[in-house]
Amino acid sequence: MGETIAQKIIREHLVSGRMEPGEEIALRIDQTLTQDATGTMAYLEFETMGIPRVRTELSVAYIDHNTLQSGFMNADDHRFIQSMAKKYGLRFSRPGNGICHQVHLERFGRPGKTLIGSDSHTPTGGGIGMLAMGAGGLDVAVAMGGGAYYINMPKMYKVNLTGRLRPFVTAKDISLEILRILSVKGGVGAIIEWGGPGIRELSVPERATITNMGTELGATTSIFPSDEVTKAFLEAEGRGEDFVPLASDPDAVYDRIIDIDLDTLTPKIACPHSPDAVVDVASVEGTKVDQVCIGSCTNSSLYDMLKVAALLKGRVISPDVSLSVSPGSRQVLTMLADCGALSDILSSGARVLECACGPCIGMGFSPNSGGVSLRTFNRNFEGRSGTKDGKVYLVSPETAVAAAIFGEITDPAKLGEIPPIHMPEAFRIDDSAILQPAPVEEAAEVEILRGPNIRECPAGEPVEDELSAPLALKVGDNITTDHIMPAGSRILPYRSNIPYLSQFCFEVCDPGFPERAKKAGRSMIVGGENYGQGSSREHAALVPLYLGVRAVIAKSFARIHAANLINAGIMPLTFENPDDYEQLQQGDELKLSGIERGMENGTITLLDETSGKSFPLRCAYTERQRAILRAGGLLKYVAKEAQ
Repeated sequence: MGETIAQKIIREHLVSGRMEPGEEIALRIDQTLTQDATGTMAYLEFETMGIPRVRTELSVAYIDHNTLQSGFMNADDHRFIQSMAKKYGLRFSRPGNGICHQVHLERFGRPGKTLIGSDSHTPTGGGIGMLAMGAGGLDVAVAMGGGAYYINMPKMYKVNLTGRLRPFVTAKDISLEILRILSVKGGVGAIIEWGGPGIRELSVPERATITNMGTELGATTSIFPSDEVTKAFLEAEGRGEDFVPLASDPDAVYDRIIDIDLDTLTPKIACPHSPDAVVDVASVEGTKVDQVCIGSCTNSSLYDMLKVAALLKGRVISPDVSLSVSPGSRQVLTMLADCGALSDILSSGARVLECACGPCIGMGFSPNSGGVSLRTFNRNFEGRSGTKDGKVYLVSPETAVAAAIFGEITDPAKLGEIPPIHMPEAFRIDDSAILQPAPVEEAAEVEILRGPNIRECPAGEPVEDELSAPLALKVGDNITTDHIMPAGSRILPYRSNIPYLSQFCFEVCDPGFPERAKKAGRSMIVGGENYGQGSSREHAALVPLYLGVRAVIAKSFARIHAANLINAGIMPLTFENPDDYEQLQQGDELKLSGIERGMENGTITLLDETSGKSFPLRCAYTERQRAILRAGGLLKYVAKEAQ
């Protein structure tokens, strides 16, 4: 039997486990990346391990999230991360050098390599043929120390593209179409491979747009073949020697195959407040628009920016619209300036923002009260923009430009002919903003620079055989990590200060939760389907841990968040019968007993002491996950294993 691209990479990097769907496997990790919103905590965790130098082929620390320095907190975190990188052997991408996924694709991504990053959109690297996965910061720290990365062996999905994209239909529309088909939980437990004759004309940046958005499906990752398109991109980046061809075998077997005919695809738009609320642009045409944002790790490549500049050239945006444009990297910004495209963008009335994540995580450029904002981003969760009642839509750069020009949601075809886009044969290479670590012999002398906002990571408690605690919070389906631990310029600067951060936990759902949880001492949370979808931020587990949460019971969990809960020492449990969710009420006194036996046989009984009813819960933990919970979290488990 033949193998898929992902299976070939997994086999080459397999440390332990069987490559059978659902079985736990351990993978050797070649590369890691962090960003500053999650990086400070990841490096505090790495430091705790006592390992003198990173042991991966390459590890890079990026500064791209918390670049708005309105106080000392972000600047202090950046200095801390820079000093950690210098001491422990990481490359350091300075503020302004660009968004981690865009820069990594340009300068470091290599087909066939494994990459994990403390950012959920790390699967962007799949556009260049990497097995690239988002992970919690602690998992990244372990991988930097030479440890394996553990996942359950995914199922294999294949998406076959046929035909050709019509004018004004883009890779972003392909991404939105697969979200329409599968939903935000349709990719859970699967790796999505893209193929078929329709991929031949998709550039690496376009492929990266698709793999980036695959995160919103809940997929483990997404991946494209490494072919002549990949080779041309790497040669343009001066890295032709990094190319290796990768393709699935003709007789590879997939668990599901989906066909998309590009000839029939139309411009799509994701409506508030979910990336899978996808409809045709035509169905909401005429909706007044207040703001347009172009950029993020999804659509900020040179190819995207040149298209935007060409469509804006000679035009002026609507007086009722505020337009921002964020190039994905310093390389992109410099090349836009060199060819005159930057002037075309500025002349339209657009505001050019820093090469950073910016508005995508609510770090500035929030819409007005109740405003409609069209964004080329990957998420439109409620409140994520920084405006609680903002209405955020996800679109392609072409649809975004049309809205900015006409002042309302408009079929981008009304912009007329698409001007020809000429991509350079070679990109402008300047790695001066990527700092090298200190040599091994000098590393011991490097001082770690800590600001007063940097606090210790909370420690978990070993799971006991019995747990009695109140149900401190009950929430519904598709609770995101933005619900649990919000982003935005008001909160992100405190990502290295868990005690301060805790006051904002579940602020979107129930502002009274933090105080209620602290008062209870120990508590549980109940959620619906796909609990913890979205970002890889481990703060969505660490902050509830600090507040005393010891178990989360849900109908189902997002992959990364379930792993982060276990790493923190919190038990993720699922209802044997999803209808039992309705029987539990916030404030009920709950009791879990026989936990040790239950972890072994996969079922724990929950007693609602308030109603007197009992419910079976599933806890399908691996032997390693059970050991982590018994130890009180991954940090304690690693320390114990090292003894």
